[in-house]
Amino acid sequence: MSLRVRKGRIEILDQRALPLEEKWLPVQNLDEMYHYIKVLAVRGAPMIGCAAALSLAQWRCQNPYADLDTAVARMRTARPTAVNLMYCCDYITQQCKASNNYSAAHITQLAFDLIKREQQMCLSMARHGASLVLDGENILTHCNTGSLATIGMGTALGVIRQAHRMGKKIHVYVDETRPLLQGGRLTSYELSKENIPYTVICDNMAAHLMSQEKIQRVFVGADRIAMNGDFANKIGTYSLAIVSKYHQVPFHTVSPVSTIDFDCNSGRDICIEERDMNEVLGAFGTKWTPHGALGYNPAFDVTPIGLVTSMVLDSGVFTREEIQEGRLWDLKKPAHVDERTKI
Repeated sequence: MSLRVRKGRIEILDQRALPLEEKWLPVQNLDEMYHYIKVLAVRGAPMIGCAAALSLAQWRCQNPYADLDTAVARMRTARPTAVNLMYCCDYITQQCKASNNYSAAHITQLAFDLIKREQQMCLSMARHGASLVLDGENILTHCNTGSLATIGMGTALGVIRQAHRMGKKIHVYVDETRPLLQGGRLTSYELSKENIPYTVICDNMAAHLMSQEKIQRVFVGADRIAMNGDFANKIGTYSLAIVSKYHQVPFHTVSPVSTIDFDCNSGRDICIEERDMNEVLGAFGTKWTPHGALGYNPAFDVTPIGLVTSMVLDSGVFTREEIQEGRLWDLKKPAHVDERTKI
């Protein structure tokens, strides 16, 4: 986990420094957390949501009489694609209004309730997803979806971790994940911690490995799921889904229900964050492009549900056909929505 509270102070594990250095940064106020989310010092859709919730609790302690809606509105803009951020911020707002209780103690409790719920969802996803993994499989994953990106054991990487703990002899191929190498830096870091065998590959090597039948299954995360099953995830996921479909390799996305956007009908409605073009013109202090070169840097792409084998949620595994038949809409019914927000 890359988020903690020590002696009443929020601290984040600076993911920009990993894997070479484990550097914890104190978060003094809402503006600092906003900045750390923007620059990816803290990242991953579920982790961003929980970090924002804790930061709102800290903000209320520092500003007992200020307007909560103003603080929430600012925090929601830190990253536009990850719907968990909006979900956690809106949950706190809705619960405060429903109870007419805007106190620091109440918001703090709400934040920790969200954290507990996310931990439970990670465990459920891991168990559901691990049931799909066969002994001896080589698994490919993209970006980082473990305990650095969530408040629990992870989404896609949580499934891999659970399969390993069950004694299944697996090997993981780790997409390096350009442009900021979250796979090569962070996923390999987490796999090393648990002694799970892995190999780092360039993103454009996946099709070659599949053609050699070296990959039997793909697990990825998601930052926003539309109601028709289309989902946004780290850039490169869409192309990975295409080559998986061509080579008939099962392709699964793993996410908590809090990643579903009940107001988003399809992938066409998902806002895609565009980051600084300098992230693709170089990296980590080194620039390899000519002076004046232009870059294009969408942080996410959208994978259509037609390319997905199944979707692993904390509530179970849903096949592509079930999603296309509208199973996500079932989760929007009042009883299920209440269950989603029930802590």
